[in-house]
Amino acid sequence: MIARMQTNPTPHHAKVQARRWPKPELPETTEGDDARSIPELSEVAKACRRCPLWRNATQTVFGEGPDKAKVIFVGEQPGDQEDLAGKPFVGPAGKVFDAILEDAGVDRLKVYVTNAVKHFKFEPRGKRRIHSKPNAGEVQACRWWLDKELEMIKPNLAVALGATAAQSLLGKVVPIMKMRGEVVERDDGLRVFVTIHPSFILRIREPA
Repeated sequence: MIARMQTNPTPHHAKVQARRWPKPELPETTEGDDARSIPELSEVAKACRRCPLWRNATQTVFGEGPDKAKVIFVGEQPGDQEDLAGKPFVGPAGKVFDAILEDAGVDRLKVYVTNAVKHFKFEPRGKRRIHSKPNAGEVQACRWWLDKELEMIKPNLAVALGATAAQSLLGKVVPIMKMRGEVVERDDGLRVFVTIHPSFILRIREPA
C-alpha cells in the first residue's frame, strides 16, 4: 500500500483547482444537518436540489449497507437501472461488482455501497438514456452527501471505484490508471483505495 502526503497548492495551482471545482450555488440551509442516521439522511436526500440533476432523474439513489460498515465503496453515479430501482449497483456494472466481491470473499451485506453523485445524469437517444459523466460542479455539489455518509459511518477504508469517485473522495483530479491499486491517506486519516469502476471491465469485454 502507498500513502501519499498532501501538500498545500501554490497560488497558480489553487486557481486551477478552483476552476476544476467551481463553487456550486447551494441553499443557505440544509435539512440534512439534522439527520442523525443513514436512514434519516437517505430520507432527506430524496428532496435534494443541490444541483440540477434531480430534474430529469427518476429519484435520488442513496447509499445502502450497514451504518457502521468498515469499508465503503464509492462509484460515480447511478445508471439507468439504478435510477429506476432506487438502489446502487444493481445494473450490469453492479453484477460485475457483485462478482468481484464474491471472488474476494467479501459479503456485500457487510459493506456500504454508494455513489459520488446521487442522481442519474444522462442524454436521451430515442427511447434510451445514455450515461453522461457528471461535471466537477455536480460532483462537488453532491460531495456534501458523501461527506455526511462518511461522517456517520466512519469506515476504516473507502474504495474509490473510478476517477469521479476518487476525485470526490480526494478533492482533486486523479489519474486513475496511474494510481490504480494505490492507497492514499486523507488529512482526516481515512484511507482511500483507488481502483477502476466495474463499468470499465464491461467496456473492455465488448467486441470491437
